[in-house]
Amino acid sequence: MDYRQDIREFIGNNLTMEHEDAQIGDNDNYFEMRFVNSLFAMRLVDFVERKFQIEIGNEDLDLANFSTINRLHDLIERKLAAKEVAQ
Repeated sequence: MDYRQDIREFIGNNLTMEHEDAQIGDNDNYFEMRFVNSLFAMRLVDFVERKFQIEIGNEDLDLANFSTINRLHDLIERKLAAKEVAQ
């Protein structure tokens, strides 16, 4: 399943004020572009865990997993697949 639109909406709703009209592509690193602040990272992890009912472990807390829409989508897919196998 494609969760990119959910991720896009969350990111768009959490951009810093000076970037609220920015267009972010699926491979754009919004951290490097400074479109988000430090609180955003914590909100993003919380969003992913709640929205997709998965647990983000310490091993997943690599910024690379969260830095683009496509990378985050891949992490969600991996976590959901692992959760399904475990059930």
